[in-house]
Amino acid sequence: MDRFQEMQVFVRIAQCGRFSQAAEDLQIPRATVSNLIKRLEQRLGVRLLERTTRQVKMTPEGKRYYIRCLQILEDLEEADSAFQDSSPKGMLRVNLQGTLAKFFVMPAIQNFVSHYPDITLHIAEDDRLIDLVKEGVDCVLRAGHLQDSNLIAKPLTHLEQVTVASPDYLENYGVPTTLECLKHHKVVAYLSTSTGLDTALDFIIAGELKTITLASTVSVTGADLYTDAALSGLGLVQVPRYRVEKALNDGHLISILEEFLVPTMPVSVLYPQNRHISARVRVFLDWLQKRFADI
Repeated sequence: MDRFQEMQVFVRIAQCGRFSQAAEDLQIPRATVSNLIKRLEQRLGVRLLERTTRQVKMTPEGKRYYIRCLQILEDLEEADSAFQDSSPKGMLRVNLQGTLAKFFVMPAIQNFVSHYPDITLHIAEDDRLIDLVKEGVDCVLRAGHLQDSNLIAKPLTHLEQVTVASPDYLENYGVPTTLECLKHHKVVAYLSTSTGLDTALDFIIAGELKTITLASTVSVTGADLYTDAALSGLGLVQVPRYRVEKALNDGHLISILEEFLVPTMPVSVLYPQNRHISARVRVFLDWLQKRFADI
């Protein structure tokens, strides 16, 4: 019995939470399962699992080891299947920015699943900058300018942006007709884990970026909250048009300063630069690129 079997047993226990269930699933004796985990923990010099009478839980060290084991076992499985001319298979973990997932990915994800039935897809939603290697994520989908030297960013599209406010806000503060008028206005501030607090509006003037910083009384940390704050009359916002198209059509938000060009928002999929790109990740990257090319 080798280290790969130790990993397989450990991963199955971590997933089902029971030694007996892991033994049954892997079709090996319960005593063998216990001995393998004992030997694994002794070899590593750390406790990976906390046992109680009712359940088994991973320790913090166990959680980190679990992520690495998944990657190793999946790479091994892929290496074996590379010579069998089979479709990509295994677990694919992706992390998506919420509104991009809602508007672009989830409405079409069945197409990907039907094309690659042997891929088990785990989708998480987030806006924060995550550590892909530490958290065991294969790739992330994000909007905006992201700086991380440890990641490769594959551009997918650029989204048109608009400057908007609610009718109530414009009734209280007036409709700005020039950039100079903005000094009498407020913005909804956006707090990002990667870029910090943003209280500015951006415009392209004579081919150059002009950033105007304004006062704010409300700050938010999520894309939906950002739009909701504008709908509630709390200030001006700049958002991708797709996100507020319905509110604009319904008159719940009003586009302003339309004669002033707003920079587009880039959308990218990011993945670690020092990790081999597996077939399951590669086909998902290709699918995302085609999906955004079609919109």
